Amino acid sequence: MIDKPGVDDRLLAAEVAAAWAVDVADLVFMPVGLDGDAWAYRVDTSDGGRYFLKLRRGEFTRAAVLLPGFLRAQGVRQVVAPIDPPDGGASHGFGEYQLLLYPFHEGGSLWGRGLTDRQWIEYGEFLGRLHAVTPSADIAAVLPVETYRSSAGERLQILGEQAAASKALGAFWDRYGGALHRLSEAVDDLASRVTQAQHVICHADIHPGNLIADGDGPLHVVDWDAPILAPRERDLMFIHSQDFGDHPINARRAELFRRGYGPLEPDQTMLSYYRSERHLDDVAVFLRSILNPEASPESRANDLHWLTRIAATVADPSYAP
Repeated sequence: MIDKPGVDDRLLAAEVAAAWAVDVADLVFMPVGLDGDAWAYRVDTSDGGRYFLKLRRGEFTRAAVLLPGFLRAQGVRQVVAPIDPPDGGASHGFGEYQLLLYPFHEGGSLWGRGLTDRQWIEYGEFLGRLHAVTPSADIAAVLPVETYRSSAGERLQILGEQAAASKALGAFWDRYGGALHRLSEAVDDLASRVTQAQHVICHADIHPGNLIADGDGPLHVVDWDAPILAPRERDLMFIHSQDFGDHPINARRAELFRRGYGPLEPDQTMLSYYRSERHLDDVAVFLRSILNPEASPESRANDLHWLTRIAATVADPSYAP
């Protein structure tokens, strides 16, 4: 979220210092991410250390708290897992919010600059290892299971009526509303045609924006907020789509990815379902955020940029999920 939350930075810094037994020298807000209920900070300590703090309104899911540490214990080294406070657990309460503290990795996300050849291979290796991990009974119990029943269409119906009547989105809805309703129908159609497949652990948001690396260095995978047990196409959609990152896949990058992942023949109907459903869900998320009366002009402008980018893609006559 690019708007700061309504919390006192000094109280937040003191809470982090007490909960994780670190001497906080500075707390720096990071205007990253599009989740309207989550915020990010960099925590600098007096001994030169750095951490990444995630603040969430409400509760983190049990899967978000438990899965990353489990995966690291299984040898999936790219996973960035939360740091347990000395008194146990992983998340820590702070009023109406919950906190998770992570190691901080330099370099920034790969959304804008893309992956190097070596990193494309490692990208494949990471997802291959992730999809091969068998969840323990405890982990399986907290992971959602794919049902192919999306709520995005219903949310679009409600939010679309509000958008059409709003000053901020009326012109946008006049231009793109029809295409977005057709997208909703396409999602329902694709959901009815997907076939059953083996479920694996999926990150479910594994685009380059959630890959951190310093130069050509190793990948660090962040944002484990919504993992799911689903067919591997749930993750592979991000690899094969042209929608995620400024340097998407091409023939060479696909070959590098396969070199790391292994033999790969994804189900095309399933890839189409996941791509169109993600577009529909993102549209609903951005509509809700723009219609929020507490959103700043900067936040609305940012969300409208991404919303228009998706809508233009969907409205293009050549669009085929």
